Amino acid sequence: MNNILLDVRWFEAFLWLSFTLVVYVFSLKLYEVTKKFSLFNPLLHPLIVTPIIIIAVQLLTKTSVQDYQSHTAILTMLLGPATVALAVPLFKQLRILRRMSWRVLLPIVLAGILAPLLSWVSLYLLDTPINLQMTMLVKSITTPLAMDAASVIGGIPPLAAVFVISTGIVGAVCGPVVFTIIGVTNHAAQGTALGTVAHGIGTAKAISISEQCSAFASLALCVNGIFTALLLPILFG
Repeated sequence: MNNILLDVRWFEAFLWLSFTLVVYVFSLKLYEVTKKFSLFNPLLHPLIVTPIIIIAVQLLTKTSVQDYQSHTAILTMLLGPATVALAVPLFKQLRILRRMSWRVLLPIVLAGILAPLLSWVSLYLLDTPINLQMTMLVKSITTPLAMDAASVIGGIPPLAAVFVISTGIVGAVCGPVVFTIIGVTNHAAQGTALGTVAHGIGTAKAISISEQCSAFASLALCVNGIFTALLLPILFG
C-alpha cells in the first residue's frame, strides 16, 4: 500500500513539474509572438501568464499551494545554481566593471535607498501598521535576503516574499517599456536599473537583453542585496 501511495506521489510530482515547464515555454512563445502588439505585450509577460494558468489549474484540480510546492521542489532547489550561474556574465564583463568602479556602484547604492524609501513613505503617510512598513523596506532585494532582513527589523517574512516577487514582476515587465519611453539604450544602465530595483527577476530579464546588461544586473543584484541586508538591521533592528 505504501509503495502504491509513493508511486502516486511521484506520478503527481512528474505531472505538475512537466505541466509547469510546458506552461512556461508556452508563455515564452506567446510573449515572443505578441511582441508586435506593443500595447498588450507587457501584460503577456511569462511571469504573469504562467502563474495565472497554474493557479487556475490548481483551483480546478483542488491542489493546495503546499502540495504544488512539494511536487515542484526541484525547481526551488535549482534557484541556488541559477544564482551562482549569474557570475558567468559578471566575470566576462569584469574589465568594464573595474573601469567604471564608483560610477556604477554609486547609482546602485542610491537606487537601493531611494526605491524602498519611496514605498515606505507612502505607507507611512497612510498610517499603516509598523510591521507592514518594515516589510516594504526589503522589497527590492532577492527573496532569501528579504525574508531574513524582514524578520530582523520586525517585518513579516512571508509578506516580504510577496512584495519581492511583485516588485520583480513589475520591474521586468515595465522596465523595458520605461527604457524606451525615456530613451535609455545603454545596456549597462539598463542592467544596473533592473538588478537594483527588480532583483533576480529583473536580472533574468536582463539576460534576455544582452550579456553586458546581465553582467551589470548581476552586480547590482549582489551589491544592493548585501548593502540593504546589512544596513536595515543597523537602522531598525
